[in-house]
Amino acid sequence: MVSCLAFCCVTVWLTVLGWYDWYYRRLPNYLTLSGAAVFLVLRWATGGTGALVDGIIGGVIGGAFLLLPFLMRGAGGGDVKMFFAVGCLAGKFAVFPVMIMATLFGLILGAAMIIKGKLDSSRLKHYFRCCFCINYDREEGRKALPPKNSEAVRLPFGVAIAAGTWCGLIINAIARS
Repeated sequence: MVSCLAFCCVTVWLTVLGWYDWYYRRLPNYLTLSGAAVFLVLRWATGGTGALVDGIIGGVIGGAFLLLPFLMRGAGGGDVKMFFAVGCLAGKFAVFPVMIMATLFGLILGAAMIIKGKLDSSRLKHYFRCCFCINYDREEGRKALPPKNSEAVRLPFGVAIAAGTWCGLIINAIARS
């Protein structure tokens, strides 16, 4: 009964974060960091120090997953903090299926938004050309890019993290039973 109630509360938390990121393109600290704190306290209260350490390690793994994209300005700070909170919830082993599912949902969401014309793929094309095309003029390519603060270049990855977390937790629960 407790796990069912906890899963319902996590579902509400993920839904609120996904909705907020979809409409405002930001993930507020009071939702992400408070979620991490609640998950760590619940881990400690229900499983002791071992569960707390497992949650902290999961949080570090989750946050580190998006650290490189964050440093390259491909992910926002809210996405990193949300994945940290998700790692605190899932733990060090269950965070890996969540990362895989969030990545898949991110690809699906990005492709759907490109098809619908809600996401401009020119920045992605520019990065690929910079990496793989020797003759590509990077300065000219950079001039043709839309501004970074434009809504057309921002993927609400919090939606993908929320969906991936939900599916990853279900997969983990099925695997444990």
